[in-house]
Amino acid sequence: MIRSRVIYTLLTLVIVLYFAPAKAQNSSTAKKTHAKTVTKKAPAKKAPTKPKSTANKSGNAAAAQDTTKKGGGKNPKEKNNASLSEEIIVTTAYKPVLADAVKIRRNPDLEDKTPFKAPLTYITLDKTLGRNTDIRQLDAMKMPAERDSVPGNNFAKAELGNLKTVLGEVYINNGQDNALQVGGFARHFSNESASVNKQSQIKDEVGIFGKAVTDDNTFKGSINYNRLGTNFYGYDHSNPPLLSAIPPKQHFSTLSAQGEITRNYDTVQNPLTYAVKVNGYIFRDAYQARENNLVVTGFLNKTVNQFYAGLSASLDLSTQKDSLYSYNNSLIRLNPYLKFQGDNYKVDAGLNLVRGFGFSTQAYVFPAVKLELQVVPKYLRLFAEATGDVNKASLHDDFETNPFLDQNIPIQNSVDRLDISMGLKGSLLPGLGFKATIFRNSVKDLALFINNTTSGFNKFSVVYDNGNARISGFTGELDYKLLGMFDIFGNVEFKDYKMASQAEPWNLPKFKLTAGTSVTINSKVTITGSVLYRGATMDVLNRINTTQAGIAQSSIVNISAFTEINAGVEYKVTNKISIFVNANNLLNTTNQVWLNYPGYGFNIFGGVGYHF
Repeated sequence: MIRSRVIYTLLTLVIVLYFAPAKAQNSSTAKKTHAKTVTKKAPAKKAPTKPKSTANKSGNAAAAQDTTKKGGGKNPKEKNNASLSEEIIVTTAYKPVLADAVKIRRNPDLEDKTPFKAPLTYITLDKTLGRNTDIRQLDAMKMPAERDSVPGNNFAKAELGNLKTVLGEVYINNGQDNALQVGGFARHFSNESASVNKQSQIKDEVGIFGKAVTDDNTFKGSINYNRLGTNFYGYDHSNPPLLSAIPPKQHFSTLSAQGEITRNYDTVQNPLTYAVKVNGYIFRDAYQARENNLVVTGFLNKTVNQFYAGLSASLDLSTQKDSLYSYNNSLIRLNPYLKFQGDNYKVDAGLNLVRGFGFSTQAYVFPAVKLELQVVPKYLRLFAEATGDVNKASLHDDFETNPFLDQNIPIQNSVDRLDISMGLKGSLLPGLGFKATIFRNSVKDLALFINNTTSGFNKFSVVYDNGNARISGFTGELDYKLLGMFDIFGNVEFKDYKMASQAEPWNLPKFKLTAGTSVTINSKVTITGSVLYRGATMDVLNRINTTQAGIAQSSIVNISAFTEINAGVEYKVTNKISIFVNANNLLNTTNQVWLNYPGYGFNIFGGVGYHF
């Protein structure tokens, strides 16, 4: 029984060992059917070792079989019968080997070095983005901090010089108070030339002022009195007056006052802004010329969407009297306007409505248009303007321009029918600004000063160019400031006159140049200078015909051009005391501003100023 079990066991092992290699061989052959056949030389067989059992012996015998011939027979058609073309021998199992670990001999840093980050908070600004190059209304600039503040609010100055020059000034103020300002001033200036008989002048001024600022409005007011005294010292040198003749005296006195109320700037969107101003004066001369004037001016402005609409109005009341007349010469003006602007432009469009009442009742409608266009941002702007107005005749203004006027000068309003101008303005370099304008004006009844004396001392009157005179020309302005240490400015003006009825534009120069400079050497020394060049003018000289008694002869006289140079120096001895020296007409020219009225020659005066 035991023998039978052994026999069956051996037979089972033989069958298993016999069929297992064949099955493996058939499986490998099926997988390599579509692969490229590779023929390799079979490796050399190792020498057989002593088998430990019959199973090992049979396995070695199966592994030792040469299978290369079965994979690549001579007949190519035997593809399906191709056997395994590569022999793989596994000798032992793969055992990975790890190298010894490398120890990092470094102690950990236990100190906490995490930087502290403050919590961030973001505040959004509800503000419209705008470019700095746009044309817009400028914001009020804050007062800069004073580097060298004046130790007092009051100032006094006294100066003496040749030509019997006397100058005295005093200014008094309550101090630095943003809500209330009250003060006053007084000024006296006089001189007299010894080269010309009774060539002298005396100027006196005195005034008080006040300003109060509330939450909503600003109030301003002032009262002034000034007096000018002079003599009619000019005369025709070809027909001089008697040696014993004394030039007549002349003086003017003006008492003026003004008041103003203005709405302060408000952060409310589209606020209603307004202002009202009242000013007036009482004018008198040494004879019978009188003039009273009262002007009330106001405006209202309101922003509507993108437009700035407003209305300004003025009531100009005046009376003018002399020995031969008494007039009521008054005007009322209305100026409705609409303003709007974009990124590179600004337009003001409106009308100027003028109506006279009194001795003149004419009504006029003039354009009031202004245009500004930005050509090169921050550097160059183009502007144009078309306006018109009525120039009211004024005794005060005429005598202020020419103090040698005769009595009973004619009163007539002139009219700027249409004034057209255009030009460029901007900044060429930091601190260097300029403005250049060409213009053409049409003026009806242009007022002119003309000589009105046939014998004795010269006096002047006013004549009118009846009709429409045309004035065209060019004006240029230049200003350069350098770090508050150097300032130079200049203004040039050229005019061409086409008269309607008069032969020439009497006593009006066609060319005029003014320039000046201020140089701060250091904190103590400041030098100033100015130059004036006035072109030639023309006037009419009246002479008595010696051959025909009582008949006057008139001839046109040229008044030569002249140049006047002035200079001054200020030296601060201390914060309270300063010294002044001024010199006028350095060229010592005997220029004539008016016919037969030479100006003052070289004069120099100096003095001291005191802050308290």
